[in-house]
Amino acid sequence: MAFDDKVDNKAEEMGGKVKEGVGRATDDERLEAEGRADQTSANLKQAGEKIKDVFKS
Repeated sequence: MAFDDKVDNKAEEMGGKVKEGVGRATDDERLEAEGRADQTSANLKQAGEKIKDVFKS
C-alpha cells in the first residue's frame, strides 16, 4: 500500500469520526450516519489496498 494512500484513508476515517461525533453532539442523525459511512468507506479502501499488497509480494 502506498504511503499516500494510507494517509488519505486514515484522514477520511478520522474525518468520519469527527462527523459522527459532531452529529451525535448536535442530535443530527444525518451527519452521524455520514460519519459512519465515511469510516466504513475508508476501512474498505484500506482492506482493498492490503489485498493488493499481498498479491504484489
